[in-house]
Amino acid sequence: MKIGIMGGTFDPIHLGHLATAEAVRENFSLDEILFIPAARPPHKLGKKVSDEKHRLAMTILATQSNKFFRVSDMELKRTGLSYTLDTMNELQKNFGASAELFFIIGADSLADLNKWHAAKELVEKCHFIATTRPGADANFSAVKKFFGEAATKHIHRVTTPGLEISSTDIREKIRLGRSIKYLVPEAVEEYILREKIYDC
Repeated sequence: MKIGIMGGTFDPIHLGHLATAEAVRENFSLDEILFIPAARPPHKLGKKVSDEKHRLAMTILATQSNKFFRVSDMELKRTGLSYTLDTMNELQKNFGASAELFFIIGADSLADLNKWHAAKELVEKCHFIATTRPGADANFSAVKKFFGEAATKHIHRVTTPGLEISSTDIREKIRLGRSIKYLVPEAVEEYILREKIYDC
């Protein structure tokens, strides 16, 4: 099996996440995409993140109409920080040694991949798919220099739909009483408004 992994705080999940995941699934002929809301991402320590029950619920609502999308709460159940290496090790155990894992990241995250926890071991263990918008191209030379041959084999780039949507902007719009229609799935919009997640 070829499994795509879409991680993030999903605070909230939006149409940009979904369009990217579907484009990657098609481009790389993946069997499924697993969305994994993060519990305590190391890079967001000290930043306020919404309650995990809401982020999980929104992710489930957003993905339920796509038969190739699944959601896992594995990182929410784990204690301590959410390191990608721990998640990949657990997934490999669950799916078996023959499964190929493809971790989806943005092109901006690719530039910082060398700073991730146990980065070289991680790139040896799974594939990374860096998504770029049309007309943009991440600087790949520094990444190849750091990871060597593993970068050529396990780090891939793909152009995905250029949806300029951010979770930060969505939260701000809600605080200002502005519409988020067509930025998130309708079910997610209804959930956010009903639960008053981002109200001041």
